[in-house]
Amino acid sequence: MLVHDICSSMEAWAPLAWQESYDNSGLLTGNRSQKVTGVLVSFDCTEAVVEEAIAQGCNMIVAHHPILFKGIKQLTGRDYVERTLILAIKNDIAIYASHTNLDHAPKGVSYQLAQKLGLQAGKVLRPMRDALRQLTYFVPETDAEQVRLALHAAGAGNIGEYSACSFSGAGTGRFTPSDAANPTIGQAGKSEEVAELKVDMLFPKHLESTVLGALFTSHPYEEVAYFVTSLGNSWQDVGAGFVGELPQAMSSSEFTSYIKEKLGLTYFRHTPWIGKSIKRIALCGGAGSFLLADAIRTQADVYISGDFKYHEFFDAENHLTICDIGHYESEVMIKDTIHEYLSNNFSTFAVLKSMTHTNPVSLA
Repeated sequence: MLVHDICSSMEAWAPLAWQESYDNSGLLTGNRSQKVTGVLVSFDCTEAVVEEAIAQGCNMIVAHHPILFKGIKQLTGRDYVERTLILAIKNDIAIYASHTNLDHAPKGVSYQLAQKLGLQAGKVLRPMRDALRQLTYFVPETDAEQVRLALHAAGAGNIGEYSACSFSGAGTGRFTPSDAANPTIGQAGKSEEVAELKVDMLFPKHLESTVLGALFTSHPYEEVAYFVTSLGNSWQDVGAGFVGELPQAMSSSEFTSYIKEKLGLTYFRHTPWIGKSIKRIALCGGAGSFLLADAIRTQADVYISGDFKYHEFFDAENHLTICDIGHYESEVMIKDTIHEYLSNNFSTFAVLKSMTHTNPVSLA
């Protein structure tokens, strides 16, 4: 098994195209052709985590947070980032990070937080836009099935819980091959009419080259008639945050005890309770103040996230209660999910879960 295989598996779940522009997810150190002796899954990547990987005989670390966010001009060991990178490189340890792309992925960070709280009837809080494309192509009726199946295999035609989705309409294709053409149907220099289908299907933007490759390979024509359309549709399965409902409404005191128990919290910061029972919960793992307006729009009773600044708490304006449970506390469960995902996909070598506690914040 190669580093490339682990990277590809993670990117099948959380494509790098879904990360934010400021992010640095992906392979940070190591070579994709390097053989993997073992994978250590961690929340952060620190010197202690690299040392744990060395002790466990793992030469790859898959972390949620990237150790390297910004470009660096020197590797002198002057801070924890440089020391961690130096230690990893010296010991041939590959470091891979899946950060905001995993925040946006189906069953990603916020979904896992919602699962911990037992939320029901859930959906993405802010679905991603400009991530879908529509492919329209024309194909002879006799070859329609082989092309359609090839496109589905390449990742086109999935809508939510439905796969192999397409729409087609029958018509007549007309063309005249030039003398230099090598037509599948018809003869050079002669006008031709063919019973064709016009087929439409959606596909993820980041798979465009793969989907078009499948179209060109499976299509019988020398020149394929097609076009790709950008869509303004929101992708309901992909995006930031999550919103759902508790199994039953709770009072503020009941809810306080509930989330402390479910998430193992000692305390959390919150705005005043708004004086009604709590049922609908919006949330975002990590730093989620940017989704507060979305939480209010969904008429959530509570918004759970981390890293709210003092003045941002005022923005609740009695529409809901903000619960700041901490950055680490709102995301750390993703380590278990990554570990389970990779263990299920790779059973021939060790996928270990890091025992190193990386939360830099302590409570007194």
